[in-house]
Amino acid sequence: MASALCRRWQLRTPLIQAPMAGGATTPTLVASVSQAGGLGFLAAALLPPEHLIGEAAAVRRLTDKPFGINLFVQDDPVPSREALEQALAWLAPLHRELGLPAPQIPERFCEPFARQFEALLEAKPAVASFTFGILNRNQLKLLKQAKIDVIGTATNMAEGLAWAELGADAICAQGREAGGHRGTFIGRPQDSLRPTLSLVYELAQNQPLPVIAAGGIMHGRDIAASMRHGAQACQLGTAFLRCPESGISALWKSELAKAAPGGTRLTRAFSGRHARGLSNRYMELMADKEDLVPAYPVMNALTGPLRAAAAKAGLSDFLSLWAGENAAAGRELPAGQLVAALHEEWLAAYR
Repeated sequence: MASALCRRWQLRTPLIQAPMAGGATTPTLVASVSQAGGLGFLAAALLPPEHLIGEAAAVRRLTDKPFGINLFVQDDPVPSREALEQALAWLAPLHRELGLPAPQIPERFCEPFARQFEALLEAKPAVASFTFGILNRNQLKLLKQAKIDVIGTATNMAEGLAWAELGADAICAQGREAGGHRGTFIGRPQDSLRPTLSLVYELAQNQPLPVIAAGGIMHGRDIAASMRHGAQACQLGTAFLRCPESGISALWKSELAKAAPGGTRLTRAFSGRHARGLSNRYMELMADKEDLVPAYPVMNALTGPLRAAAAKAGLSDFLSLWAGENAAAGRELPAGQLVAALHEEWLAAYR
């Protein structure tokens, strides 16, 4: 039953723990998943280069198993002054409500991708994955020379074909059910909201690379269903958020524990890129403005102080509580136990 990807990455279970930027994927979580027979993944897109290297070293102190690192492919943004001032005006009343100073334009909107990429090469994980864009040929060549396998994210067929033509090693098919940010880089995000199983099947049938299913996978039977549709492995994110090793706040975990079916929605309001999370008051307040806010990473940086203050005050109404459509099926288990349970459920679904 082991797929080619499982053999390549020494996986007992065809399971990849999704890289979730924002602190969820601690070295302990990554190492625990890899040690249990899955592939742990460090989300490094928001990390300064030196922190990326440090986190990778911390994973290696905990396990000798393969693990991965994820980055966002993005250029340094140059937003217009008008767009910035409009966004600050929208955020100002919310800052006043929380007793914060007026929102300001930060010195920097994101970490420089070029330097993060250099740090990734130095950290030398077994696998690197990329979303929000696609690498150039020289970057892919450098990864190949470093013997780092490459996973490209695809939310539609055109993106999958682009990664295949470039020479990636696998494609992560991100279905509409997935929590967090959409990876779309060809076409409009709202036109690339295919259900996971449908997208997996199309990609598996129409391009040569192994496909990894991502989106709405919470149980071993979901892994089995994805593999019947052509996936060689499955990427699970929301399923790991309530693990004690997860780095998200207790407040976020509490909201996940209360999640009800249908309790998530897509929004641009927090970050300027479509992302799925638990519905809350901020999403409602910004619903008529979310299509107008500056694109990621600008809006993400502008809302940072508001989200940080809300977390400190225990106010979930102003937090980006990223989660997939099936968040209500989440379990509060140590990561190793969750991987073991998923493994047994996956085998039972085949039996």
